Amino acid sequence: MLVFEKAGRNNTMQTLEAAITYALEHRIEELVVASTFGETGVKAAELINKQGKNGLKLIVVTHNYGFKGQPGLEMAKDTKKKLTDTGAVVYTGTMPFRNIGTAIREGLGYSQQDLIANTLRLLGQGVKVCVEIALMAYDAGLLEGKDIVAVAGTVRGADTACLIKPVPSNKLFNLKIRRIIAKPMDW
Repeated sequence: MLVFEKAGRNNTMQTLEAAITYALEHRIEELVVASTFGETGVKAAELINKQGKNGLKLIVVTHNYGFKGQPGLEMAKDTKKKLTDTGAVVYTGTMPFRNIGTAIREGLGYSQQDLIANTLRLLGQGVKVCVEIALMAYDAGLLEGKDIVAVAGTVRGADTACLIKPVPSNKLFNLKIRRIIAKPMDW
């Protein structure tokens, strides 16, 4: 396992390289990458294409529309086009740990989804996001149900990669985090 002293975007290239290398060595066919503004997704696409793709499908998962309370998506249209031009799939959908439960928490002070999200954060923000994007991509019909490598991070960039057996969000407790490929020691 690749371990970083601190979380953050300065770990992005090493995390992506470790994730892609692991996926190729273990014949994992799908790489799911969290990317709010698209920078991490573009870097992943460039690394995959540099290696001749080797059958690795890239799925880039963004925040949902209106995530920051304003209409629209945080990823610029030209960045999204750049990603799709490389063959990557860009998916925007409802985040399982930040949906109606967030509205309930803001109104009532408690949400079951917060309990799950905060429990996953014990392993790091990136682990929580890796689980979340695996659920989102599966719910969208973008995954075949085989093991995937998920990549996420803390705030911006990537610092976490996990081997995950994905499931639909309504089967959350059947999801398996099989291996942590990279993560920070502190976040």
